[in-house]
Parts: sequence; structure tokens; C-alpha cells
Amino acid sequence: MVQAENPTTVVSTKGQVILPKAIRERRDWEAGTRLIVEDTPDGVLLKQAPVFPVTRPEDVFGMLPHHGAPKTLEEMDEGVVAEARRRHDRD
Repeated sequence: MVQAENPTTVVSTKGQVILPKAIRERRDWEAGTRLIVEDTPDGVLLKQAPVFPVTRPEDVFGMLPHHGAPKTLEEMDEGVVAEARRRHDRD
């Protein structure tokens, strides 16, 4: 059985590398896609950078102002169910 040859590319004088079209299409990497470049013992790893930075709950907790008494778990559950029903009935 014949193995498919791994695609190759060349580093330009500006340090640029063109990724093969088949790989870009498979990954949905269009022009302007930001990539993380990671140097590993086996070579260089390219990963798509997240659109938004990772956010931890403690980074955003309390960002929105709230006035009044805290809601109970039951009140929150009722609110979620009511919104789900509203959205379902709309469709």
C-alpha cells in the first residue's frame, strides 16, 4: 500500500510559512486566523488561538450590579424554566 507523502513547505526570507490548502480547509483557518506557536521536543505545534481570552469566574464575579435581595435557587430555577418556555413557544 502506498503511503501519502506528508505535505511540505518552505520558510521564506521573511520567516513566513505557507500552510497547505488542505490543512487550512480542514481546520477552517482563513486569512487572518491567529495561531499559537508552541515549540515542542518533536517540532513546532500550531494551534488556533481562542477568540476571547480564558475567563475565570473570579475575574467576572460581581461585574453586573444587582439591587435587592439575592434570589433563591428555586427562584432561579423558575426563571430558567419560564425563559425556556417563552423561547419554545416563540418558535
